[in-house]
Amino acid sequence: MPSPTSARPPGRPRTGVNEVVFAATLSTVHELGYARATVERIAVAAGVAKSTVYRRWPSKGALIVDCLLDAFGPAPLTGAGRAELMSSTIRWVAAKVGEPGVGDAFAGVFSDAVSDPALREILSTRLQDPYRLALQDALGEPEHRVLFFIDVVVGVLLHRMGMTGEPMADADVDALVEMVLSHFAGDSGPA
Repeated sequence: MPSPTSARPPGRPRTGVNEVVFAATLSTVHELGYARATVERIAVAAGVAKSTVYRRWPSKGALIVDCLLDAFGPAPLTGAGRAELMSSTIRWVAAKVGEPGVGDAFAGVFSDAVSDPALREILSTRLQDPYRLALQDALGEPEHRVLFFIDVVVGVLLHRMGMTGEPMADADVDALVEMVLSHFAGDSGPA
């Protein structure tokens, strides 16, 4: 019989499960590739039961989206003006996509979402919308312009990852910044 003063419920402690699963997800995707990184393999790498993963995330796609949210964290919207803010955002996204497992996971879930409307909705509402709203607020731009900015930046970065298996080199990130800024930052406000 448990002690009446016991503060912890019976069973293994669950503190930090998300962090352990997220780390295992990225390392498994990095080692095996997105397609071979099954929920079962991720659970084994995390040292948890597959049911533990499925209680928190109904699908691999939902797990990957939350893992990416954790990996990216809040957007560091910094800069003295529009150009600096946009430049720092592009460099931040490029750096995150270049982290082990992150670009692979992002490209994989993005590809799966093309033919999976439910996953596309999760990807849009849980991953894209928070960043879109933050950028809209910081830049004072309408939704369609911010979506285009996201499409161009993320699309180019994921395309490079998909075509080469490597993140974009710094010199190419510089060229991307210059190209994007010539279109967006020169405007004094929403178009």
